[in-house]
Amino acid sequence: ENDNMPKDNTTASISVVVPVYNEAGNIGPLASETIDALARFFNFEIIFVDDGSTDATTEEIRRAVKLSPFIAIRRHTRNRGQSAAVHTGVKAAKYNVIAVLDGDGQNDPKDIPNLFEALRKNPGTGLVIGERRKYRGPWVRRVASRMTNAVRSRLLRDGVSDTGCGVKVFHRDAYLQLPTFDHMHRFMPALFCHAGFGIGSVVVNHRARLKGESKYGVGDRLWVGIVDLLGVMWLQKRRI
Repeated sequence: ENDNMPKDNTTASISVVVPVYNEAGNIGPLASETIDALARFFNFEIIFVDDGSTDATTEEIRRAVKLSPFIAIRRHTRNRGQSAAVHTGVKAAKYNVIAVLDGDGQNDPKDIPNLFEALRKNPGTGLVIGERRKYRGPWVRRVASRMTNAVRSRLLRDGVSDTGCGVKVFHRDAYLQLPTFDHMHRFMPALFCHAGFGIGSVVVNHRARLKGESKYGVGDRLWVGIVDLLGVMWLQKRRI
């Protein structure tokens, strides 16, 4: 038994799901620092879900699997999108508390214990999401992120100011009750609220991408987000 594990929590176990698509160069560093961040506190596993990558991502994950017993891989034969990758990872997870990290290294794994603790201490809470106070990215994306977050928060009324933050901790069984659709990861706070669960947020660190390029354009986020937003609003109005 790890002497540094929280003494008041007998189920300090967590599955970390990392959806990745063409993130060669980021896999090894992210795997290493995630292990370092969690080893003192949790029984854990890290599930990389390779969403049909066409670069060396798959080989890098397999190399990490050989080096560490904590790492596992799931792979889509074609690119199905981030929400599908998250869903595949959650279904494969063996622990009931799930953490999700983006695969580009911009989320800091050291924030996971704080989100886990916020989830544990608040019965009825289904999801705790990170809140980025300092966004490390191009100014145009920073402005677009603030605009879309403001619109989503006003229309969906989920009480979260930064729904676009990639680091989240939630209960697996609660997540599996949610409707699944493409881009659902962008609306998880509203979906958890719709299902009757409480939502929390914790201020987290946000870092600049080290390697590779973002897979989303500003226009893609805006127009696809509008269609998805209307769909989630439709779901909210038809809650049973």
